[in-house]
Parts: sequence; structure tokens; C-alpha cells
Amino acid sequence: MTDFGDVTGEAALARAVREMVAYVEASGWDQGPQLFALVPTEDLVAAEPGLLAELEDGAVLTPVAQDRLPADVAGGSRALDEFLGTTSWPSSVAGCALVEEIVVLPPDAEAELDSALAPLLSDRDAADHAARVAAEEHPGRRDARLIVGVLRDGPSLALLQLRPEDEDDDGFGSDGDLLTYDDLAPNVVAALYATLDAEPED
Repeated sequence: MTDFGDVTGEAALARAVREMVAYVEASGWDQGPQLFALVPTEDLVAAEPGLLAELEDGAVLTPVAQDRLPADVAGGSRALDEFLGTTSWPSSVAGCALVEEIVVLPPDAEAELDSALAPLLSDRDAADHAARVAAEEHPGRRDARLIVGVLRDGPSLALLQLRPEDEDDDGFGSDGDLLTYDDLAPNVVAALYATLDAEPED
């Protein structure tokens, strides 16, 4: 387990996630999923002293952007959870995080969608495709970023950021705010923890 000194794991993770969000926001919207390694800053500086001037002052963890995900994952033809199932990290990585753009629907629309898709649930691919199409075409849809970070043997954090639009707020929250909800993205949280438990390939 990583020693965060006088800073709690929750605080270290939250600060790293804020830095990661700022990094992603700088490139705007319509980006593919992005993975980050969360590395103890002191280890990073020890390995690369020249990076010290570029790192946030006082940050316990530093997010390190990974290579872009393969085109078939970013394009949606291969499931993200399938890709994460092949991902592992060295022990020097204290945690990891994922940012992906998703479609958010109002609660009543989600309930209707669940009922409509029930007959397709025996075929996961068909259900996933139908759900994606229905969400994309729904008049109440909102584009958003899902930001999920986890620490090895530690806490997790899942946030939602709505894409700004000119219309009035529709009840999801203010545009640009980082929002959280009970039980947000539990499958993504579990998938990220699994990448930290996986044995790295030689």
C-alpha cells in the first residue's frame, strides 16, 4: 500500500483527478477514452528529476497519461471492459484512472430503456448495440465525461461532468460541474481495480 504521509488516500486521489480533468479539458470534447497511471510524485521525481518543474507543487500523486486506446476500443466496436480485462500495471503504480465520454439520460428515460431492452438481454452484443443507438437518438440525452479513479488497496472516486450547452439546466446539475451520485459506475470501478490486481506481463 502506498504511504501518503500526512495526506489521506481520498485527498491524494481527489487532487490527482482534478489535475487529470484539467489535462483532458485542455483538448476539448469528442475525445476517445483515456487511461492514466497514478504514480507517487516522489518516485517520479526520483526517476526523472527533470520533471520536477513541470509537476504540481505538493501533489502526492501524479497522473501519467497512457497511450491512446486502440482504435477499435475508442470507436466502440470492442467493449471497454474487454480491453481493461487485458490491462495490468507494475507495482510502482499506486492507482489508475479512466476518462470516457458517455451519454446520460434522464432517470425516467433510463427506466423506459431498461424495459425496452429486456427482451434482448440474452444477447449482450445486441442489447449493448440497441442501448447505444437508443441513447444516442433520445431527445433528452446529454453528453458527459465519466471520470473514475482508484487506488491500489485504497479508495475510489467516480465523477460525472456534463458537456456545456446553451439550453437551461435540465436537472442534472450545472454545466461543467463535477458531479457524483451513489453507486456511480460500479462496473468501471471494479474493472479498474482488477487491472491493479492483474499480474503484469513480462
